[in-house]
Amino acid sequence: MAKATSPIFLLLLLVILSSTLLSVKPNTTTIETTCKTTNYYRLCVSALKSDPRSPTADTKGLATIMVGFGMKSATATATYIAENHTAAAANDTVLRKVLKDCSDKYALAADSLRLTVQDLDDEAYDYAYMHVLAAQDYPNVCRNIFRRAKGLFYPTEIRRREVSLRRICGVVSGILDRLAE
Repeated sequence: MAKATSPIFLLLLLVILSSTLLSVKPNTTTIETTCKTTNYYRLCVSALKSDPRSPTADTKGLATIMVGFGMKSATATATYIAENHTAAAANDTVLRKVLKDCSDKYALAADSLRLTVQDLDDEAYDYAYMHVLAAQDYPNVCRNIFRRAKGLFYPTEIRRREVSLRRICGVVSGILDRLAE
């Protein structure tokens, strides 16, 4: 009797494993295919593969996941500027105002990305694209505020965070291009 169930068990195991392998492979392919439409392929693939929702996500879901990375980045930068630099500018009113304005710009970038999620849900890809471009541009405004303030330098860490958010938004824009096809 044990020998009779053994082939059935093996057949069942084979069916389960093959369906599991088939379901994982197309999703990995979806991530890679989607990321090829972006300017930052390696960033796109590594970010999406780090999120446990990605293996079951379609292209729109992958865009939403990347928007989430952007929201986290923008929010973290707004908080970083507000918490780490404002105390250092206690006696410098110009620097304090510039830092507050920059923190506000990153908060607005996060808000724009939140709107992008709603646009994706509504399949309003033109609006999603517009909100991503706005989110991508707010850090530029921060840099320009520093540039206009005499005697201030643009902090290296804020510059690094700006580049990171710009690249994330670039990935989202590339995915949106794919969705709009």
